[in-house]
Amino acid sequence: MAPPKPAENPGVVVSLEQSENLPASAPHPAGRRPSKAEGKRDDYFVEKDGLRYAGTHLLIDLWGAKGLDDAEVVATALRRSAAACDATLLNLHLHRFSDTGGISGVAVIAESHISIHTWPERGYAAIDIFMCGACDPYRAIPELRRSFVPRSIQLSEQKRGLVG
Repeated sequence: MAPPKPAENPGVVVSLEQSENLPASAPHPAGRRPSKAEGKRDDYFVEKDGLRYAGTHLLIDLWGAKGLDDAEVVATALRRSAAACDATLLNLHLHRFSDTGGISGVAVIAESHISIHTWPERGYAAIDIFMCGACDPYRAIPELRRSFVPRSIQLSEQKRGLVG
């Protein structure tokens, strides 16, 4: 049986007014010239503490959070998080679910992505931040705290593309 089309699913409302189409391409894969530390490499792998890897992926759970059903709060949090990490925002898209008021969204950045899925009825948000190159995803956490004022934050980290 084929899955229902979005128009046939009354629990989903597509909200294109929350989508921003920013410049489609950046001059370099990471949206900037490579730093001296990166040299002339063009793969933007990170070399730190004796390791070489594609990037850092943070999985963040916010509990007791506010503003999770407010598209403007969510969009602003994603924009400010990208800026705090010195990431290059390429596109931002949010989708509101009419049955719960929850929002799913993604900020596509030249350095990878920031995504969010909210459950306002539970005060919970699941956030992924994956960044390659010189961007530091940990710099987004103060912005997330300011935007959503969570009671608690759970965090796990994964080094992606570890090659040694």
